[in-house]
Amino acid sequence: MLTLFHSPRSRSSRIVTLLHELDAVDKVAIEIVDIARGDGSGRKDPQNPHPEGKVPLLVHDGVVIWESIAIIQYLTDLFPEKRMAPVAGDPQRGQYLSWLAWYAGVVEPVLVMQAAGVSHPFVDFTFRSPTELAARLKAALADSPYLMGERYTAVDLLLHSPFAWYPAATPDSDVVKAWVQRCGERPSLQWTADYDARTETAA
Repeated sequence: MLTLFHSPRSRSSRIVTLLHELDAVDKVAIEIVDIARGDGSGRKDPQNPHPEGKVPLLVHDGVVIWESIAIIQYLTDLFPEKRMAPVAGDPQRGQYLSWLAWYAGVVEPVLVMQAAGVSHPFVDFTFRSPTELAARLKAALADSPYLMGERYTAVDLLLHSPFAWYPAATPDSDVVKAWVQRCGERPSLQWTADYDARTETAA
């Protein structure tokens, strides 16, 4: 039994998108819950088993998996047929895992600091500067349409997502902007937008 706890138009929307890419929407029960949001709306939902009231949260046969990176890795391993991630033993597996970790350890902290207007040498030294983040993406995309090469994978879904939510943070680079647009044109994203709109209305 697989259950995803999801709040429309939140970080868990990209997990719904991943389920669509994996052709696994019908294999996972999606429970809609409320969350406390940055604008002061929402609340911590008692129906959400996440200890901090956050989403996404995945429960598989009673085992709780939290954090987007862990859930993405778990689901792509569980449903490998659509090749959204290299399987264990694939030469590209290490690169895939590194991109996932880089998102959590570098991309989110840097973009949050940038949005908050926080700039300090300690922050840049620890997490990288926005300029360094942009340079890394630009280099990775210089000769290929996606971060792992010719094929769209879960790392593209994950790493493009903050730029979709916060376009002002998109690096001023033609190749990066083209990648963000390319990822944003995936039918799965429109499917998720429609799904979120329906579930919000129903709520």
